[in-house]
Amino acid sequence: MDNSRVLIIGASGQLGTELQILLQSKNLQFLSPDSQQLDLTSKNSIMNYLSKWRPQIIFDCAAYTNVDAAEQDPGKNLNWQINDLGTLYLAQAAQNLNATLFYLSTDYVFDGLQPTPYQIEDQPNPQNEYGKAKLAGEQHIRQILNKYYIIRTSWLFGQYGHNFVQTMLHLAKSQPEITVVNDQFGRPTWTRTLAEFMVFAWEHALQFGTYHLANAGSCSWYEFAQEILKNQPVQVVPVTSQQYRQTAYRPRRSLLSLDKVLAAGFSLPQWPAALKKCLNRKK
Repeated sequence: MDNSRVLIIGASGQLGTELQILLQSKNLQFLSPDSQQLDLTSKNSIMNYLSKWRPQIIFDCAAYTNVDAAEQDPGKNLNWQINDLGTLYLAQAAQNLNATLFYLSTDYVFDGLQPTPYQIEDQPNPQNEYGKAKLAGEQHIRQILNKYYIIRTSWLFGQYGHNFVQTMLHLAKSQPEITVVNDQFGRPTWTRTLAEFMVFAWEHALQFGTYHLANAGSCSWYEFAQEILKNQPVQVVPVTSQQYRQTAYRPRRSLLSLDKVLAAGFSLPQWPAALKKCLNRKK
């Protein structure tokens, strides 16, 4: 790891906050602009900020992630502005600086119909607007940059920001019964594990390209909720996706293959162990 100037975009979000804490623990300095200082919906804002500060390592932790709202305007427009065009402008600015870009993508680039875990080279087939826009962002990066890490991840949770764990804990305070879908399967990912891999890739100068990163193991959302709330006086009730009725299509089975990350020498905790650590940190 060198003394390159580091930029975290989306530093106040659930992953950006975790990444800040990790870099601070290593006594590394970084730029962490807010969305007014660096606005991903504005090409001028992106170009001006990057040309002024000239970062060499860019961690893009910002995204539009409201999957249901992204199905129709105004959310649909914002989704494409940030996840597609914002990524295009960021890749162009990074190329001008010969900078390395870390970009977070999603299991939603796949349709979820495959019974086995998705390999990196498997054909994407996104079924919702969020997945389509994130895939478009991936494609811009591959076309423009040589120095990049595209990290597809899934079911992100942590003690900061908005995520499934925080939602379940919040609902448990006021509701004796919570309904959760039991027919969608994936791999939960602790923001700490993801932040550690991003820094690991930088420290160890891993080969540029696309990676799949999640915690080891898999579950349904229902099983995930049960584990989150197992010490809470609340009943978790399983329902089907059809009963739950969400606006955007969700992949039924979107397990990401973790082979490449493991082969790189990165250790992946099982998701229940990661969840336990996260919940213990919250106390």
